[in-house]
Parts: sequence; structure tokens; C-alpha cells
Amino acid sequence: KNEKMKKTFNVPDMYCSNCVMHLEGLEDEIPGVKSVSASYKKLIMEVDFDESKVTIEDIIAAAVEIGYHPEPVNS
Repeated sequence: KNEKMKKTFNVPDMYCSNCVMHLEGLEDEIPGVKSVSASYKKLIMEVDFDESKVTIEDIIAAAVEIGYHPEPVNS
């Protein structure tokens, strides 16, 4: 069963379109992530993912590996 989830993260260390490109590239790196949509103007990243395949911690860890520190926004 697919548990689709959308989560928003604050990403304070994103400051240009290059950062956006790097973060949106995570959708190809992490199995279970459907899409990543980032905005450096708003300093947020929205991730669509399948909860049965990937955790919020996995997503954060992958972002940290490429130099960003996303914080989940409680919604």
C-alpha cells in the first residue's frame, strides 16, 4: 500500500537557484521520493514521498550530505 505524504521543510542555508537545483535533484537520489520542489526566496522545500519506502530522517540525511540542513515544518 502506498502511503503518499507531502512534507514542507525550512531550509535556512539555501540562497540561490543552484541550491534549488541541488535539492530538487534529491528526487532522483532517494528511492520513494516522488518530487522535490524548492524555493530559495521562501527558504522552503516541499517533498512528496511514499512513507512506506522513505522516512523524513532519510530525506534530511540526504540533504545534509549535500550541504543543507532542512527542518521539518510542523503542519
